[in-house]
Amino acid sequence: MPTPRTAHSCPRSTCPPNWLKTTGVKLPPRPAQPFKDRNFARGYYREMVRTRVLEERLIKMVRTGDGFFWIGGPGEEAFSTALGKLVKKGQGLAYDYLHLHYRSNGILVAMGEPLVPFVRQMKNVASDPYSGGRNFSSHLAKKEWNVVPITSTIETQFAVAPGTARAQRRAKLRGQDAGITVVVGGDAGTAEGDFASCLIWASRPGEELPILMIVTNNGYGISTPGTTQHGERFIADRAKAFGIETNVVDGNVPEKVYPALESAMEFVRSTGKPYLLEVTCSRLYGHSSSSGANFATDEVCCVDTFGKRLIKQNWLTEEESKKIFEEAHAEAAAALDAVRQETWPEASTVLDHTFAAGDVRGGLPGRDF
Repeated sequence: MPTPRTAHSCPRSTCPPNWLKTTGVKLPPRPAQPFKDRNFARGYYREMVRTRVLEERLIKMVRTGDGFFWIGGPGEEAFSTALGKLVKKGQGLAYDYLHLHYRSNGILVAMGEPLVPFVRQMKNVASDPYSGGRNFSSHLAKKEWNVVPITSTIETQFAVAPGTARAQRRAKLRGQDAGITVVVGGDAGTAEGDFASCLIWASRPGEELPILMIVTNNGYGISTPGTTQHGERFIADRAKAFGIETNVVDGNVPEKVYPALESAMEFVRSTGKPYLLEVTCSRLYGHSSSSGANFATDEVCCVDTFGKRLIKQNWLTEEESKKIFEEAHAEAAAALDAVRQETWPEASTVLDHTFAAGDVRGGLPGRDF
């Protein structure tokens, strides 16, 4: 793992403060200082544990023949839980759009998604709500939450995200309620032209877009260390040439990544302008099952360190922590038991949902945008 980098932040913009202030859609209430709230911190830890247990269950499914390929985000739970809790969840332009990648399971878990759908996609059964049993694991899509279908092609979400951001900008200019667009990708993907396209389209003078770009930097691109590829100190620094505000934060610490993400989202909401947040994090089980998915003992485990801090400050006991893990394992095991009884999709449905128009058989609400 490359040497950890020191976080830094840039000054806020002096843009008009209420350009994107929402008037009709209210965000869920949150504590002013969330990690000084015992119940909030314990609930945050529970969601991190559920995500970690889900990912480990999906890895086991590949090894036991209940799945074919795994890719996911163990090590990113502190960040993914933060985004899941902060997003304005709903359908349509008044809510936030999410353009994610295949390490984003924890975001949906924190948004309220049960574990069963993830297991269904790993098993490739017909009841998979994200792809009808036709895609890799962690390729999510949920129309009712504005989760745009995840693709396997690297970083293409950064070329698509300006579209929803532009639609939200137009809605706001018409006096309608509008959320923001959030796009998430990895550090290696920033070498793609799609990332540069997003920087350009988000920052055009007088046409700036309400888009939050997030780079989760785990220090690797498959098996290539980022230190051999990036000439800049921080990936976020690239955005400065476009006049885009930036920040770099330690994504292994919930108490740091949550407020940094909250601040970034509020900046985009209040100014209607783009923001780039770089989140440094761990990659605990390698790139995917193709590289073995073995646990990396030399990287920081955010679930373990956060749990120990809660125990140290007497907000959690070791027995309570153990029970949280047991409940999560029971939930994941029950999901697998149920999915094992379900069937794979019929061959006749292979072309369903391939095209948006003219497909008389398509139209599942959860997937078809």
